[in-house]
Amino acid sequence: MHIPPVLEHLAYRYPSVLVDAITEFEPGRRIVAVKNVTVNEEFFQGHFPGTPLMPGVLMIESLSQVATLLLFHDDDPGWRCAWLRGVDRAKFRRQVVPGDRLELEVTLARRRGRLVRAAGVASVAGQTVAEMNLVLAMAAASAPATRLRASSAANPDTPGVAPTPDVFIHETAIVHPMARIGAGSAVGAFATIGEHVTIGRRCRIGASSAIDGWTEIGDDTEIYPLASVGLAPQDLKYKGEPTRLVIGERNVFREFVTIHRGTAGGGGVTSIGNHNLFMAYAHVAHDCHIGHHTIFGNAATLGGHVTVEDYATISAYSGVHQFCRVGQHAFIGGYTVVTRDALPFAKTVGNRARIYGVNSIGLARRGFSPELIGKLRRAYRHLVQHNTSRALELFERDESLAAPEVSYLVHFITSAQRGVILRRPSRRLDDALDSE
Repeated sequence: MHIPPVLEHLAYRYPSVLVDAITEFEPGRRIVAVKNVTVNEEFFQGHFPGTPLMPGVLMIESLSQVATLLLFHDDDPGWRCAWLRGVDRAKFRRQVVPGDRLELEVTLARRRGRLVRAAGVASVAGQTVAEMNLVLAMAAASAPATRLRASSAANPDTPGVAPTPDVFIHETAIVHPMARIGAGSAVGAFATIGEHVTIGRRCRIGASSAIDGWTEIGDDTEIYPLASVGLAPQDLKYKGEPTRLVIGERNVFREFVTIHRGTAGGGGVTSIGNHNLFMAYAHVAHDCHIGHHTIFGNAATLGGHVTVEDYATISAYSGVHQFCRVGQHAFIGGYTVVTRDALPFAKTVGNRARIYGVNSIGLARRGFSPELIGKLRRAYRHLVQHNTSRALELFERDESLAAPEVSYLVHFITSAQRGVILRRPSRRLDDALDSE
């Protein structure tokens, strides 16, 4: 069985395949698959700093993907797709860490109409780590769908909606006739799309999600069920002005993510770049500006007017105060409270946040040379051992620190409006830096 094409039948799934191989298979009854958990999994970056654990929600996702392989193994033309409708009696008995070989067993229990119930068990080395009952809903291949065109360019005399064969909208979705949806996109059941929304090509809009306001969404973006994108900002000064939300390409917004458009007083635009991942319950407030290749952990929250630069990671349940900045390649640990600018290239962790040295692991993964990482370590050692003015003087005198990244660090510090986080942890930071 070729796994990736079969998993395309699972609607609104996690963007990565969480099944590596099938070891046992009884068609229509039972399947056993494996997932080799490696330290390179993207979710380990924010879950959790120093203690990488596989999130329980992704164990549920793994078992859901295995159930889909069991249901669609023969490519039955009578069914078009399936989606996870419920999880009952879920129990998580131990942690799953890098190096574990996760065995995933799914057994079909009963089937009633379009609803399928299955028992899922995840184990490591014969020890059960999670068990649950899954409820999946099957959509018939003949289920009605509405076809829309990508934009008014296909028929310039008639703005709004017209048929094309490449855009599918579920019959229960509510899509305004003036909304523009790109070719190859799909809109799930009960989704709501407003009048001024523009959606690019090959996008997937999940069930019961809401997209409204003057919102532009780039190509190949995935919005999972129950996400809220482009709705009015939570600002008492907002009076209904036509402010905007602009989202780039290949972004992923997981379940219950909320993204608000801008306010007139804050520039009128909330912007998000390309290739960003927003995990479940993440929140981006009005007038925020997010770069490219960032990761937001579960329930990571931005106040208004926050800037997050390229390749930054904001881990689960962290909060960033309004008007703060998060620098390039910064790593914000789980449950951190950021009330000043978080420095680039560094690890910032805690409530209130403290600096824990250079984000050396993240920088190495992104191709930074050992020499450059060494320069950044020396620069941060100056910052924590001296006051800021003295440290900047040392930067200028020390020719060995010459690098564009160090110059960017200096500019980030000198341009800060709220100050930067340079508070040391309880132990001596210079010892921590030396031990990296």
